[in-house]
Amino acid sequence: MRFSSRTDWDVAETRLARVLRERRAAGLPILDLTASNPTQCGFAYDEAGILAALGDRVALTYDPEPRGMLRAREAVCRYYAARGADVGAEQIFLTTSTSEAYSWVFRLLCDAGDGVLIAQPSYPLFDFLAQIEDVRLVPYPLVYDHGWQIDFDDLRERITARAESRIRAIALVHPNNPTGHFTKAEERRELERICAEFGLALIVDEVFLDYSVPGNEARSFAAGEHSTLTFVLSGISKIAALPQMKAAWIAGFGPAGLRPEGELKVALERLEIVADTFLSMNAPVQCALPTWLAGCAGIQEQIRARTQANLRSLDHALLRVPAVMRLEVEAGWYAVLRVPALGSDEDLAVRLVEERAVSVHPGYFFGFGGDGWLVVSLLTAEEDFRKGVGEICGMFEARE
Repeated sequence: MRFSSRTDWDVAETRLARVLRERRAAGLPILDLTASNPTQCGFAYDEAGILAALGDRVALTYDPEPRGMLRAREAVCRYYAARGADVGAEQIFLTTSTSEAYSWVFRLLCDAGDGVLIAQPSYPLFDFLAQIEDVRLVPYPLVYDHGWQIDFDDLRERITARAESRIRAIALVHPNNPTGHFTKAEERRELERICAEFGLALIVDEVFLDYSVPGNEARSFAAGEHSTLTFVLSGISKIAALPQMKAAWIAGFGPAGLRPEGELKVALERLEIVADTFLSMNAPVQCALPTWLAGCAGIQEQIRARTQANLRSLDHALLRVPAVMRLEVEAGWYAVLRVPALGSDEDLAVRLVEERAVSVHPGYFFGFGGDGWLVVSLLTAEEDFRKGVGEICGMFEARE
């Protein structure tokens, strides 16, 4: 049997995955500082309200709408209105996940072999999404100097280095995962200038937008004027902490005053055909979406309280270990640690499992260059997080 080369992945178990599996199989305890599933982190959900929203009798009638039910899209518009953005229902396309949203946008913008610029470090899922769609990911670097920043000289060079580069879009996560930094207003303006200059689209993933650290709030890319074709992606996996309900969306924007035959109109028309081809969003979830979005404040407050408490705990623990630095965090569910490079990041993560019973992400998982990077989740229950951080500090204290 001959299989597609796009699925020819290396699926061999990593050494870190193996030692974690063996430890759990042996029934040994592990302090998991990689938690990313909010439904398994001890938060209190409005169970009755969430489940009752799925019982709408409207869902018994099949009435396919490529962009999604109007009332569900209007609920998304209200979400953006509360964040200072004027979005029309006709600009919204419902998808089952942000992964599917990326897939649709890649299909809209790219032919096989075309490139999309993606910030590095970033979430590793993008590699699989792009390869499945026969799209090349071209990384552009984020640099850290009293906060994370885009290296625009490098970004431009990656667009212009070769005429055959066939770059079609710039993608970014706002706030970034895992660095937890927002794209600043001046960076947005420069990104839009570059996109307009080279005829590129802008793809912005905002799933962590609502989880800012106090004093670091930022505007959605859905707000304000748009000087280039822009697609903003989000969904309730993070907004309502309901990843299992599979509801997300694409919001499309373009420059004001476009002619009727302009690129935004064409983009939305073509995207509708993509959506109509799959009709993937199921009716009960669409009916429930307005209720879930309207009721997300409670779970968001719990998550923000947890992540901020864990940040305080982390900073307190690191006071006694000067060799370990916590990088600035503006939003999201993760913290990045700069640590002494005592071998490869995977070696260090394995040793933390074997010697300290702590699970962390090695930096290479997110595309950090070089060694000396660890990433920890701020969703972990506070007592487990405190103990896990204490073990990390203990490892480096023992070597000072």
